[in-house]
Amino acid sequence: MDPRSLTPALRAVRLCLHLLVAGLLVLAALRSHSAAGVAAAAVTGAVYAAGSVLPAVRESQRAAAVWLGTLCLAWLVLLWVTPEGLWIAFPLYFLQLHLLPVRWSLPAVGLTAGAAILSYVRHGAALNPGVFIGPLLGAAVAVATVLGYQALYRESERRRRMVEELIATRAELAAAERHAGTLAERERLAREIHDTLAQGLSSIQLLLRAAERALPADSPAAGHIDAARRAAQDNLAEARRFVRALAPPDLEHGSLAGALERLCGAAGPDGPRVRFAVSGTPVELPTPYEVALLRIAQSSLANAVRHAGASRVGITLSFMGGSVTLDVVDDGAGFDPGSVRPSSAEGGFGLPAMRSRAESLGGSFTVESAPGQGTAVAVSLPLPAGAEA
Repeated sequence: MDPRSLTPALRAVRLCLHLLVAGLLVLAALRSHSAAGVAAAAVTGAVYAAGSVLPAVRESQRAAAVWLGTLCLAWLVLLWVTPEGLWIAFPLYFLQLHLLPVRWSLPAVGLTAGAAILSYVRHGAALNPGVFIGPLLGAAVAVATVLGYQALYRESERRRRMVEELIATRAELAAAERHAGTLAERERLAREIHDTLAQGLSSIQLLLRAAERALPADSPAAGHIDAARRAAQDNLAEARRFVRALAPPDLEHGSLAGALERLCGAAGPDGPRVRFAVSGTPVELPTPYEVALLRIAQSSLANAVRHAGASRVGITLSFMGGSVTLDVVDDGAGFDPGSVRPSSAEGGFGLPAMRSRAESLGGSFTVESAPGQGTAVAVSLPLPAGAEA
């Protein structure tokens, strides 16, 4: 393991392991009372130190396995020379569990414990329960500690990834909410400007024109009224430009019919076949009408694709004297309109929002559908005075 990737706690554990190995090797050398024991302990210490400083051992799993095998061989020689070497088995447990996969580390720990017990018996020590319990208990403690730590580490990593995904999702949601809020505010401002400033300026212009007609031709006030009427007309045009600028992007470069035609063409080759038609003589609609009809068409088409699995969709925009009507018909799976509630998990398929848009403009909204028989959405808005064909 790269020391730069260690946390302070793991650095402390690593240092303690080094000190433990060094202390046990010194103890084994002093208690061996033989040159062979001292030499074996020195060789084992040298092999261990080499693994701590060689970069290949930290970077390659194969090199680490070779180093661990060499260290175990040196330890077996130390066990052969002196029984004091069995104490090195405890740090070896941790190294084996850390460097080897579980399917190899557990058998290696078992063999190491067995070698420690056999070495103790070979050197003529009296048999007692402690001879067996000590190495086996040390192995059990090492296995429980390392496997427990690995389980906690995996759980910590899982939680870290979940937190990162949550943060990313929250950022995406915030961005989507900001975008939706911006569009909603644009529509609200366009509606407010149209319903207040534009209508007020239009009324002022009509009143000034009526006053202009009522005045005598030589009246000194005629010039002022004409100037006021022209100012109202210019400001009305400016207000309408503001309304167009705040309208949805789909309506910025053309009429409602053009926006609906582009919407039908955006279904793509993998989507349903969408047909668009205009009935009657088109008239210029107020921006709130165009926004409402476009949004309802978008929602209805999205429902036909996502929920109904429709293969054909027909969108018809009809101008009928005093009203404008939008019909969206699909051949999808259909549903029971009476079972759709605003609080449903799907958000009521957007029907409450569409109905609210239509009713806010004094129009009507109807849905006809049945399971397996497709869906027909119809919205009718009364044309305001001056917009009738």
